[in-house]
Amino acid sequence: TAPHRKVPVTDSVMVARKPKVIVTRKLPDQVETRMRELFDAELNLSDEPMSRDALLDAVKRADVLAPTITDRIDADLIAQAGPQLKLIASFGAGVDHIDVAAASARNISVTNTPGVLTEDTADMTLALIMVVARRIVEGANVVQSGGFTGWSPTWMLGRRVTGKRLGIVGMGRIGQAVARRAKAFGLQIHYHNRKPVSPRIAEELDATYWDSLDQMMARMDLVSIHCPHTPATFHLLSARRLKLLQPHAILINTARGEIVDEDALIDILAKGGIAGAGLDVFEHEPAVNPKLLKLPNVVLLPHMSSATVESRVDMGEKVIINIRTWMDGHRPPDRVIPAML
Repeated sequence: TAPHRKVPVTDSVMVARKPKVIVTRKLPDQVETRMRELFDAELNLSDEPMSRDALLDAVKRADVLAPTITDRIDADLIAQAGPQLKLIASFGAGVDHIDVAAASARNISVTNTPGVLTEDTADMTLALIMVVARRIVEGANVVQSGGFTGWSPTWMLGRRVTGKRLGIVGMGRIGQAVARRAKAFGLQIHYHNRKPVSPRIAEELDATYWDSLDQMMARMDLVSIHCPHTPATFHLLSARRLKLLQPHAILINTARGEIVDEDALIDILAKGGIAGAGLDVFEHEPAVNPKLLKLPNVVLLPHMSSATVESRVDMGEKVIINIRTWMDGHRPPDRVIPAML
């Protein structure tokens, strides 16, 4: 076979081999196969999360680390990386598990997989709105446990969704996709963001902008979270803000658990301060607060908003594109820089 041509991987380094790519979790078969074709890819066949020691070994050996959101790539780990590690190509949209600033200081690029999760996460958000508002899980559990004894005019009453006000916290790609779906369901769209969306999008969605999150939350029937987790958004929905919600309000979170003060949310749900919540993420994930499990007015999902075959394959393809672009000496399309966070 013909020898590999020399391929630039940084501005000053040339290699005549496939880069060593260490993948921390099992990915879809077609993604892993393509990685093996293109790179010297080391796969995690057991799909067990890597231990700290395993991650440390990986950053010492890899040219490219391909972690997922369950891997904590902090400053201490990055400080012990080998000099050959030049790219952290994360499989996931969020980068709160990576110390991007520490990586940048070591001249290590960080990439993610934005955009491909948008539609699936928006679908799940609308599903949770319907499930919580109409008490679908409760009803299904009654039937499956053999407890259904017949229709009653006053039993298992939920809340109508059409005509209600939905407050979206974070009007990026996912927030806008949720708004489009919600508008089709007859919901009135409100949102809080760092800045208003373009006039064209605002007109399309008939969306009302609130520069004050407090004022918006106090007036909404439903609140759905779609902002990233950053130091600025940690406990953005604090105990004080949660108390602003009306007693009939429903909270949906398919973003990150740390954005909500979970203890305060449990307290307000237990006291009937709001009607319910739909959560796909948790503050101390994968641990789920036992108190949440006991609440009848909350629906809990195992971080599955983006869990479709199509989404996972698209995410893997984005990881591959980011690595190949870096190999060619160009800036990866999904590079994350500290100023973006």
